[in-house]
Amino acid sequence: MFNNSSKIMFLIILMMGTLISISANSWLGAWMGLEINLLAFIPLMSDNKLMSTEASLKYFLTQALASSVFLFAVTLFLLNSKSINSNYLMEMIIFSSLLLKSGSAPFHFWFPNVMEGLSWVNALILMTWQKIAPLMLISYIIFKPLIIISIILSSLIGALGGLNQTSLRKLMAYSSINHLGWMLAAMFNSNLWLIYFLFYTFLTFSMVFMFNMFKISYINQLFSLFFFDKNIKFFLFFNLLSLGGLPPFLGFLPKFLVIQSLTLNNQLFILTFMVLMTLITLYFYMRLCYSAFMLNYNENNWLMHSFYKFSYMKTLLSYSYISTFGLFLTLSLYYLF
Repeated sequence: MFNNSSKIMFLIILMMGTLISISANSWLGAWMGLEINLLAFIPLMSDNKLMSTEASLKYFLTQALASSVFLFAVTLFLLNSKSINSNYLMEMIIFSSLLLKSGSAPFHFWFPNVMEGLSWVNALILMTWQKIAPLMLISYIIFKPLIIISIILSSLIGALGGLNQTSLRKLMAYSSINHLGWMLAAMFNSNLWLIYFLFYTFLTFSMVFMFNMFKISYINQLFSLFFFDKNIKFFLFFNLLSLGGLPPFLGFLPKFLVIQSLTLNNQLFILTFMVLMTLITLYFYMRLCYSAFMLNYNENNWLMHSFYKFSYMKTLLSYSYISTFGLFLTLSLYYLF
C-alpha cells in the first residue's frame, strides 16, 4: 500500500477529510469532511479482488445512505430551528445517521461483512481512523434515549456475534462493535471516550500488525503457526486477552476508567449489563487461548527458523510487551509521580 503513490495521496486526503469534519464549526462543514473521507477511502479499499470490490461497494452504499440522511436532517434542522419538536426529531435523525456511519448497533449489519472483504491494513483503518469523525460528532450531540439503546445493543451484539466466528476479521469486527458500546458510554464523561479510543487503537494495531505479518485470516491458522516459537504464541494470546479487558493487562485500564465514570453518573444498569457482556467477549478470547495452550497440535519443523527472518520482530515484541505489562508500568509511573 505504502509503495503506491496514488494510495498515499488518497490516504492523505482521507486524513484531511477527518480533520475537516472534526474541526468544522457547522454541520454542513462536518458533512463535507465526512464525504471527502468516504470518497478517499473507496480507492484504498479496492485492490482488484472480488471480495474487496464487493466490500467497497457495500461500504459506499451504506455511507452514502448515512450521508444523505445526515444532510437531509441538517438542512431541515437549519430551516426549522425555531420549533422545539422538530429540533428533537432532527437531533434523533442526525444521531442515527452518525451511528450508522460509525457501525454501532443497531446499525451495525454492514460492518462485519465489509471487514471480511478487506486486507488487514484497510481493516485497521476502518476499525480505528474511520471512527474518529463520527464519534467526535456524536459527542457534540448526545441524544440520551438513543445513545442508551445503542450502548446496550452494541455490547450485546458485539458479545454474542463473536461467539460462533471462525474468521478473525469478523471476530475483530464484533469486538470493535463491543468496544464502540464502551466508547459511547464513556461520552457521559466529556472526553473520556478519546482516552478509551487511543488505548483501543493501540491494542487493535498490535493485533492487526501480527495478523498481517503472518498472513493469518482464520482461527485454525493461529493454532498451527506459532508452535515453533512459544514466546510469540504467548504474546499473541496475551494481546487478545488485553483487547478483551482482562485485569492484569493494559486493556483493563480504559474499561476501569469508564466503569468509574458510569458509577459516578449513577448509570448502574448500563454498567452491569456492559460488564456482563464483556465477560462473554472474554469467554471467546479465552476459548481461543485455552485451545492453543492445552491441546497438542502438530509442530511444523520446516517452519522452525523462518520467523527470525522477519525484520519487524523487535517492533512486534515491543507492542506486545506494552500491551501485556502496560498496566503495571502505568501504575508504577502514577505512584512515582
